[in-house]
Amino acid sequence: MAETSTRNNEGRATLRLVLGDQLSDGLSALRDLDPGRDVVLMAEVRAEATYVGHHKQKIALIFAAMRSFALRLEGRGVTIRYVRIGDPGNTHSIVGEVERALADQPFGAVVMTECGEWRLAEALSAFAASSAVSTEIREDDRFICTHDRFRRWASGKSQLRMEFFYREMRKATGILLDDGQPVGGTWNYDAENRKGLTRGVRPPKRLRTPPDAVAVGAIADVGRLFPEHFGTTGAFGWPTTAEQAERVLADFLSQVLPRFGDWQDAMAMGEPWMWHGLISTSINLGLLDPLDACRRAEVEYRSGRAPLNAVEGFIRQILGWREFVRGIYWLKVPEYRQRNFLDADRALPWFFWSGETDMACVADVVATTRDNAYAHHIQRLMVTGNLAMLLGVHPDAVDDWYLSVYADAYEWVEMPNTRGMATFADGGIVGSKPYAASGAYIDRMSDYCGSCRYDVKAKTGEKACPFNRLYWGFLERNRPRLRDNVRLAMPYRTLDNFGPERRAALLEEAEAARTMLGAVIRPG
Repeated sequence: MAETSTRNNEGRATLRLVLGDQLSDGLSALRDLDPGRDVVLMAEVRAEATYVGHHKQKIALIFAAMRSFALRLEGRGVTIRYVRIGDPGNTHSIVGEVERALADQPFGAVVMTECGEWRLAEALSAFAASSAVSTEIREDDRFICTHDRFRRWASGKSQLRMEFFYREMRKATGILLDDGQPVGGTWNYDAENRKGLTRGVRPPKRLRTPPDAVAVGAIADVGRLFPEHFGTTGAFGWPTTAEQAERVLADFLSQVLPRFGDWQDAMAMGEPWMWHGLISTSINLGLLDPLDACRRAEVEYRSGRAPLNAVEGFIRQILGWREFVRGIYWLKVPEYRQRNFLDADRALPWFFWSGETDMACVADVVATTRDNAYAHHIQRLMVTGNLAMLLGVHPDAVDDWYLSVYADAYEWVEMPNTRGMATFADGGIVGSKPYAASGAYIDRMSDYCGSCRYDVKAKTGEKACPFNRLYWGFLERNRPRLRDNVRLAMPYRTLDNFGPERRAALLEEAEAARTMLGAVIRPG
């Protein structure tokens, strides 16, 4: 691949921009591509690699997948203008590379698919509005729910709840329906998907994808150019092509899905994958079709190879949750990015990066995050997210951390999960209550507490589990904001029964724990 095209194009070609998470054969920007005339622009730029300090594996994954996709298009006779991260002349911004391509060749038009993050969308919209070249920004129809459809669904509703949106998506697609009714008579089997890990049961061996030659080159580039970024690359095992992603999906559906439902919320020391799909990176890059994945999971149920609670739970994550948070993001940005309902004001403690903490659960999650650019949803929500909320960490710092450390994190999916679900900074737009929990939840859902220095049964004192020390103080500190939340009525009744002196003591206990854990007031 050369930085500039070596093929002669007759007439006024169209420049077609493909971003790093748009690696789909059916991308709308490529739909009417003329391989004999048009040019596809793909660019690795520092602006996208460094607006947060993305995990080394995430950058390597995107670069490798981009390079492989470009080779795939070239194999079909498509002219590619591919700009590598180290190429001379690289402007290191997407808009800069579009402008440079236009300066090098008299294109008649620019076509692109809308991007997934508001920040870059604003820059590309500004370019389109000011460019002398006709520019078309097409809808990203790889998603199941369009922006317009989500806005219509949300219009007039006082609360936006994923469960009801999910039902609409089931009806729209016909997935897991019999004669218009939910298979099994129930829409949601989440109550059957909360088992703690049974003693003696171990997760299955998972199919990982050793880096091919293209990925090896991308990993080397990242190691050389982004040495200061978080994470390691030695355990890199993510699919970087559609064919590799298909193998991972097929293995999950046949070997892992049947038990996913039972233990999707369980955690275990040193077990990063559990029964999870490991396909979120591939779906978010565009290597897999999310609707196809849902339909194939349904086939596993219909054929009797996987139980309903597993299949419904898997489909709900994609058809329900993934589409819902994307809809919320585009409905609420840019204002959503400023929300801080709980007035959280603390800095993120250093151990979120180093893993140097005596909390066994946090140390394990940070270690697997460092080594794999991955942790599953309960580790993210109920360990690191729960802790950040209890500590009162400012949502900007939480957003930046999650966006930095996970290979599947893009702002449209990350921000509603962190600012909404994990920290309740949005005040209830995404979730109906803060997902605050003491150490009892972690003890029930994992084997972490058995090897922890802290005592999960103790409520106060330096030897007590920090989650316990923080929990009641969090509720008391946020009483003015949370007292009227109906889903918190029971814990607030308990607090009320404690009396003022004990409540004051719980606040002091929480403050001592925040100090001990290094959650200092955030500068500025």
